[in-house]
Parts: sequence; C-alpha cells; structure tokens
Amino acid sequence: MFETPEIKGEQSSSGMWIGIAVVIALVIGGVVFYMGKKDSSQNASPAAAATTAPVQSNADAVKDLRVVSRKMDKDYSGAAGWSVELRNLSQVYSYSNIQYETTYVGADSTLLATNHGTIPSLTLDPGESQSGQFREALPSGTALYTLKITGATASK
Repeated sequence: MFETPEIKGEQSSSGMWIGIAVVIALVIGGVVFYMGKKDSSQNASPAAAATTAPVQSNADAVKDLRVVSRKMDKDYSGAAGWSVELRNLSQVYSYSNIQYETTYVGADSTLLATNHGTIPSLTLDPGESQSGQFREALPSGTALYTLKITGATASK
C-alpha cells in the first residue's frame, strides 16, 4: 500500500540518451572510416600518376613563379649584384634551375644589354618563398634594369 510508484518518464529518458550516444558513436566511427579510406586512396594515386604521366606536363614556371622583390646593387668591382625573392604559387610543382633574363637600359632609352642565366642553388617547393643572389656584368651607363623569370625545371 505504501510502495513507491514507478515513474516511466525517467526510465524512458535514460534509454533515449543511451540510444543517442550509440547513434553518435556510429556516426563518428563512419566518418573516421571514410576519412581513413579517402586519405589512403589519395596517397596511392600520386604514385600511380607519377608512373603513368610525365611530371612536368602541366607545369608553367613563368606563371607559377613570382618575383616578390628584387634589388640590384653595383658592387666594388662594377658588377651587378642581384638579390631576389621568389614565391612559388603552384600547389603541386616544385621548381629548381630557375632561369632568368635581365635587361639593362641607358638614360636615353637605348638597350645596353640583355643577360640570361640560372639562379644558383634555389629550389622552391609548392607555396614556398625563398631569396637568392647572383652577380653578372653591369653595363656602364645603366639607368633602368629589369628581371623576369623565363623558365625552370619542374618536379612533383
């Protein structure tokens, strides 16, 4: 007669929370499984793609490499000492053996010289910025000078 009545609301709400926890655990497990499977398939495909296609087929060094800053100083021997910072905008390709062209113009707008060369020991990985230096002959009477990237060796 003085027994405690059973309350069904409390039992059913704890059962509901256990059910929600099981569903969440299953969802998290499925996401982890899917992401692991996706990562392993992405890691396998670059190796397969590298063996079937040439690495630099879509690489464009002139488009991917940007001159961030450039500075030319005349050194004690009269040579042009260049200091350049380059940025690789590619998300895929690394570049090395970066080729450049420098142009020197006189005060009267006459072309004094155009030089071509390779920036020594500079390799840019995807998204990376680096500085490099090189020296070359500086024509006397130079008033304006420019530097542009003309090519590079690409690798994945």
